[in-house]
Amino acid sequence: MTILVTGGAGYIGSHMVLNLIDAGEDVVVIDNLSTGHEWAIAASAKLVVGDIADVELVKNVIKRHKVDAVIHFAGSIIVPESVENPLLYYSNNTAKTRNLLEAVVDCGVKHFIFSSTAAVYGDVDVERVFETTAQNPVSPYGRSKLMTEWMLSDTGFAHDFNYVALRYFNVAGADPKGRTGQSTPNATHLIKVANQVALGDRAHMEIYGTDYDTKDGTCVRDYIHVADLTHAHYLALQYLRSGGKSDIMNCGYGDGYTVRDVLSAVKKVSQVEFEVKEVPRRAGDPPIVVANSDLAKQKLDWKPQYNDLELIVKTAFDWEKYLKTRNS
Repeated sequence: MTILVTGGAGYIGSHMVLNLIDAGEDVVVIDNLSTGHEWAIAASAKLVVGDIADVELVKNVIKRHKVDAVIHFAGSIIVPESVENPLLYYSNNTAKTRNLLEAVVDCGVKHFIFSSTAAVYGDVDVERVFETTAQNPVSPYGRSKLMTEWMLSDTGFAHDFNYVALRYFNVAGADPKGRTGQSTPNATHLIKVANQVALGDRAHMEIYGTDYDTKDGTCVRDYIHVADLTHAHYLALQYLRSGGKSDIMNCGYGDGYTVRDVLSAVKKVSQVEFEVKEVPRRAGDPPIVVANSDLAKQKLDWKPQYNDLELIVKTAFDWEKYLKTRNS
């Protein structure tokens, strides 16, 4: 049987494909290559260039490759962009996923892993975010993902269909073997941007807001290495395959770092003292978001291996150096 990975040419998707291939699974990818890169997909995976909104295309892929599980990454992920262009996010993240689910249900696929986000929680006033914490997203990005969680719940109730939605905190880093990483030039991920500044690809770094109620006035986030995250997806798939019931789980380390903490780590790893400018807050940015991931550890036996900020930064920095050489 085969696993379908949507968005498998993107940042997290390409790492997921490698994880599955390393585990001996057969993989087919659907990606429209709007932001992903064909070269980032493991050679032994099959690529179908297309849109997950195309129900007949997805059905044909599922039937032709005997797909028995779907891991869904395809979508848009930039919070400020979602505030500026909400309809794009409700199209890419919600409406298109509805079509994907139609194809999945019609073809009798039983297992579905969904790439959700901590953005579903919005502004939180707790030290640790649990899955039971109220979901009050403050951006169209977060709302579009929460809507998909609702669709999954309703679909699972109505059909023979189980899912796990993993709510990511801040994903960073690159494949420890150097095979793939965050490759979108205009990505907005903090560690990615800081590494580009350190390498001279951007003129300076900007801190969005320095007046938050945190230890140094900048936002606090829980950074998780992409390799630990994709391993959690594979464990979630094994959980469903062994009869596990539908569930929603957080994926983070439970350690919060400020923006200034991250920039200090990048400067240490890169050994570059780059310019940092302080600018006003961005819309849709809560001050503190840190995970409690006990549920994933208990139900999936998830044991993170890369919980170290400098290690996360180093793998990302090494990948950024590779990209700079590759593109020169």
